[in-house]
Amino acid sequence: MRDQANEWMDRWMRGRDGSLGCPGPLTAETDTKPRSLVGSAGCSEKHLLDKPFYNDFERGAVDSYDVTVDEELGDIHLVKIEKRKYWLHDDWYLKYITLKTPSGDYVEFPCYRWITGEGEIVLRDGRAKLARDDQIHILKQHRRKELETRQKQYRWTEWNPGFPLSIDAKCHKDLPRDIQFDSEKGVDFVLNYSKAMENLFINRFMHMFQSSWNDFADFEKIFVKISNTISERVMNHWQEDLMFGYQFLNGCNPVLIRRCTKLPEKLPVTTEMVECSLERQLTLEEEVEQGNIFIVDFELLDGIDANKTDPCTLQFLAAPICLLYKNRANKIVPIAIQLNQVPGEENPIFLPSDAKYDWLLAKIWVRSSDFHVHQTITHLLCTHLVSEVFGIAMYRQLPAVHPIFKLLVAHVRFTIAINTKAREQLICEYGLFDKANATGGGGHVQMVQKAMRDLTYPSLCFPEAIKARGMDSTEDIPYYFYRDDGLLVWEAIKTFTADVVNIYYESDQVVVEDQELQDFVKDVYVYGMRGKKASGFPKSLKSREQLCEYLTVVIFTASAQHAAVNFGQYDWCSWIPNAPPTMRAPPPTAKGIVTIEQIVDTLPDRGRSCWHLGAVWALSQFQENELYLGMYPEEHFIEKPVKEAMARFRKNLDAIVSVIAERNKNKKLPYYYLSPDRIPNSVAI
Repeated sequence: MRDQANEWMDRWMRGRDGSLGCPGPLTAETDTKPRSLVGSAGCSEKHLLDKPFYNDFERGAVDSYDVTVDEELGDIHLVKIEKRKYWLHDDWYLKYITLKTPSGDYVEFPCYRWITGEGEIVLRDGRAKLARDDQIHILKQHRRKELETRQKQYRWTEWNPGFPLSIDAKCHKDLPRDIQFDSEKGVDFVLNYSKAMENLFINRFMHMFQSSWNDFADFEKIFVKISNTISERVMNHWQEDLMFGYQFLNGCNPVLIRRCTKLPEKLPVTTEMVECSLERQLTLEEEVEQGNIFIVDFELLDGIDANKTDPCTLQFLAAPICLLYKNRANKIVPIAIQLNQVPGEENPIFLPSDAKYDWLLAKIWVRSSDFHVHQTITHLLCTHLVSEVFGIAMYRQLPAVHPIFKLLVAHVRFTIAINTKAREQLICEYGLFDKANATGGGGHVQMVQKAMRDLTYPSLCFPEAIKARGMDSTEDIPYYFYRDDGLLVWEAIKTFTADVVNIYYESDQVVVEDQELQDFVKDVYVYGMRGKKASGFPKSLKSREQLCEYLTVVIFTASAQHAAVNFGQYDWCSWIPNAPPTMRAPPPTAKGIVTIEQIVDTLPDRGRSCWHLGAVWALSQFQENELYLGMYPEEHFIEKPVKEAMARFRKNLDAIVSVIAERNKNKKLPYYYLSPDRIPNSVAI
């Protein structure tokens, strides 16, 4: 990965009894080629290895060195690694050091960090320790200095007013080396989108901005070669009401639908309007009382400015309200759509009984609105930005020896990096987001600012969020696979976090007294959530139960929730009429005037369709060497009880994989986004 580097292994720090260093073999695993290694013992600077030697470290190599001293050295607490800069690109990624004592014991010193420039790292042994466990001054000092250094590196900043605070870095290369991608090229959005369009054979359409497609079949020209089971079924059935309703349950934005407990005054729909859709010989109000009516309200889009970055193409937004009905087969179907929030003559309620193209265009507007809320709120805000907040707070307030740092570090891997790259290329002014999306040009910023009022801690607690929307009954709503699989994964994560928490916190009082943990939680509240009491984010934790739930929120959000709303984007959004990223004509203001030609002219032009397709393709791809939920190849924990907890966690996840695979057998529309073998550990794409 990197060119040759000169490495020096400097002194062993004093042990518990005040003696120095440790005799015996030293093993280091690295990703580069140190040419020499020099060590010294304790504060006396006594050299343990004082002759330079040359050794060909290859990526992932393990080398051993014999270190011999005359005196008994006692317990080893700290190892210091120094690196001097000799070459232009000589960063050294050190995985860990294993030390074998004369008595035959092995002491692990996890690192998993980069040593850059004239850098040095002081390592603790691998045992997780709370601050109260450190009684020796030098260990307390090391803990404090590590956090002081990190707080200088990981600074909060406001990218846009009203947003959760983010990392203070203008671009990817400004980030601390430890959280950068191994190759910045791999997360270059311009490169990845262009490569996606090349792979999809759609480059030939890219010069056709402003050029409309001829008809729905014409969209197949950019689709037919790269379709899959789900996307093909979407293409073939997207106009059907059953497919439309199903997506609110199991598409890539399954978080908006809620049970309707009272018809809103702003949607003046009557029984007479929807009578032909109701199957139980009940009035609409009676159907509401029986729990058979559901609603999706896109009020968030009301007042958002549409994209004006291209003067040659006008773009439009709507803020629909969609009423849905659970029929006698327990399937969800739409029964009424109003395309804007204020009722009136120029804002009619569209119905399944209307003319074919009136009803179809109304549904297309809902699908387009759903796409905007999905991308900017469900995906960007509620997984990417929230996970970044947890990551920054973790690095600022938890030292590497802290058990909660060791637990969470795998779940914030590359998140700050991917978000920084997105702010640099994707969602910035004149970024890629502006090219094809009606909420580009600043509308997406307005959306996040509005949505922050509804971003609450309970909304991130999966079971609570499902229950709050009235969607928790498996008997009433049997085909809500997002809910069913999500609850299984949530419980598996919560059981795992409880196992780990109970190893290090023997009582609630220990949680209360863990100041580093409390500072982490406070950092999330004050900076990430802007100190808003209404957010419901805790300012502190008072029990082990609260800690377990909090950790489950962090891990579930970064892994399962992101997987559920990210990796289905190509499946559900690649057929452009099912998820238009922009609309080129305003919503209809009357019935009986819509034609097929009008719909095609409203849908995205050829160029924007290609940008959209390249985006959803690139965003839906797993990374090379992806680490999935339950995989912890970096051994930050060395204790047997934690390793056993990890093994139980993997076993529970494997059981969930089997349950989901069995359910999906012979399904025309399998739901697999929350199968643990498809859930990456962190937000990294």
